[in-house]
Amino acid sequence: MTVPYDPLIHCQSLRVAIIGAGNVGRTLAQRIVEKDLADVVLLDVIEGLPQGVALDLMEAQGLEYHNCEVVGTNNYEDTANADLVVITAGRARTPGISRDDLLAINAKIVADVAEKAFKYSPNAIFIVITNPLDVMTYLTRQVTGLPPQRVMGMAGVLDSSRLQTFIAMELGISTANVTAMVLGGHGDLMVPLARYCTVNGIPITELLDSQTIDRLIERTRKGGAEVVKLLKTGGAYYAPASAAYVMVETIIRDQSRLLPTAAYLQGEYGLNDIYLGVPSFLGCRGVQKILEVKLTSEETEALHISANSVRKNLKLALESVGI
Repeated sequence: MTVPYDPLIHCQSLRVAIIGAGNVGRTLAQRIVEKDLADVVLLDVIEGLPQGVALDLMEAQGLEYHNCEVVGTNNYEDTANADLVVITAGRARTPGISRDDLLAINAKIVADVAEKAFKYSPNAIFIVITNPLDVMTYLTRQVTGLPPQRVMGMAGVLDSSRLQTFIAMELGISTANVTAMVLGGHGDLMVPLARYCTVNGIPITELLDSQTIDRLIERTRKGGAEVVKLLKTGGAYYAPASAAYVMVETIIRDQSRLLPTAAYLQGEYGLNDIYLGVPSFLGCRGVQKILEVKLTSEETEALHISANSVRKNLKLALESVGI
């Protein structure tokens, strides 16, 4: 008799493999181990980099009082039997380079790492962070052949957090009082839903005028680029790592949280065979359910425009890796 795989059975030895030891990958590793969530295997192609980061994090263990292990490696065999694989590998954004400019470069990288990671962890759930996010998530599923619920992208959590922050800053209140919802592709055509953004249950449309809301929405769309412009030598990583951590924790602890996630659509919102940011319930088996919220005709049109942009890039990505 074959017993269905269930990550919760392995709760005493949970492993998260993070592919890519750049700023996002190493910060995510730090979040995971310092909160005693799981052991981490940090992989990168640069010799010494993941090993150095892992050693540094382990040397902080006695100060942070965590018991999780961090292993740095250049060998995919060391990631074997991971419960979750998080793909951060790829070229990061720099000034003047859009998410879509990274398409051909990162498509080749993601296709390669997804295939290698899947070889050693065929039962894992995959979370993709590499940009262009929605395209790279689709590519990961194509390469691995995994069921769609076990492959997802981190985008909506980050975009919603940015909008949540900007709303709180505008009103001069705690972000804990604000909830925000952003759908669509992770880029300039994302679809922030002002009607579903609230302050302790009160819609922001009752607290802010339309001009202010439009300004905050536009800032959210350009949130990543704003950080890139300020840093000058790289992109955002604290907020992306925190967004990824929320997803990892939700899955490992089977919290069934409703989070905006780049999930595979099979008719939802009138869209098929595409990864796009939508409200999804996440748990130990991945994307448990996609929630279809009611959209206005304008919001539906904006979501479909965003999807069309993703499809255009998806075609180019698949061609670049010969799929």
